[in-house]
Amino acid sequence: MKYLAMIYSDESQMQHMTEQDWADAIVAYGAYSQALVEAGVFVDTNALQPSMTATTVAMRNGEMITTHGPFVESKEQIGGYYVLDCENLDEAMQWAAKCPGAMFGTIEVRPVMSIPENGLE
Repeated sequence: MKYLAMIYSDESQMQHMTEQDWADAIVAYGAYSQALVEAGVFVDTNALQPSMTATTVAMRNGEMITTHGPFVESKEQIGGYYVLDCENLDEAMQWAAKCPGAMFGTIEVRPVMSIPENGLE
């Protein structure tokens, strides 16, 4: 089953990171990603631009309404994600706990809904 592991952290802390902090993070995430690949659970990953670059879109009465910037104010923002293919939630949580982001933020693990290609069950 596929699981989405969303990496949440306090973006304001990033501005205090040194070049060495960034280099260490890149190495840590590289090692984590490699471990996922070697275990056969890696599907996809990506980092996201800061939440201030977000745009939300809603349709109300046939009209598109957009808002620039984060949808909600919160202490932590989503900064990236991994898609994992694990046997069960317990395995996905074990991998999420090994994510470097778990040491300073939180990782939300959520099962990906399987929808048949034709949209019918």
